[in-house]
Amino acid sequence: MKAVIIGATGATGSALVQLLLEDETFSEVKALVRRPLQQQHPKLITRVIDFNQPEKWQHEVTGDVAFSCLGTTLKDAGSKVAQYKVDYEYQYAFAKAARDNNVPYFMLISASMANPKSLVFYSRMKGQLEKAVTALHFEHLIIFRPGLLSRPDTQRKGEKISESILKWLNNVGLLRNMSPLPVRQLAQLMLHYAKNKFADSIQIVESARILSEVKMLS
Repeated sequence: MKAVIIGATGATGSALVQLLLEDETFSEVKALVRRPLQQQHPKLITRVIDFNQPEKWQHEVTGDVAFSCLGTTLKDAGSKVAQYKVDYEYQYAFAKAARDNNVPYFMLISASMANPKSLVFYSRMKGQLEKAVTALHFEHLIIFRPGLLSRPDTQRKGEKISESILKWLNNVGLLRNMSPLPVRQLAQLMLHYAKNKFADSIQIVESARILSEVKMLS
């Protein structure tokens, strides 16, 4: 199999790239990135692109499965407009290119509260992206809606605080279906779905199901 991925420099994406490279099922892993990857591997193809110019890179979006792991925070982006460009426009352009190039399997990391009609900007943006990608009519589309992701060595203070609070609540028996999820476990689940050809044309994997299935894989 051949895979193509965006978001390879992020926490989940980098974990997924490593798993794909280690797996004998995949003969080629193509990463479309804004800056070069440090890692090298015989199976790894790195393409440094400008996401603002899809006409120059859309021909690179080929393979058996495409993984969309790109994302940023409002703080890192600097504004809602900038975040929307990364979290919606870049990812939709990638999905559109994958569909135009007949990539049969598309996997998208969304968010647990994604809803195109939400009053919350982030949830609304994620819901709008899900809706737009669904409208492309992939042969197989899998949308993952994880809750809080646990990133190794994160420097984001808000994430650290949220994870600590959620773990405390989990310990007293609350919100266990929203436990922090290590990014490597999400990457392992995405790899599992890619290797096992599911018949459903569209699957939305909610947070509780993600947590349940990663336990079965471990």
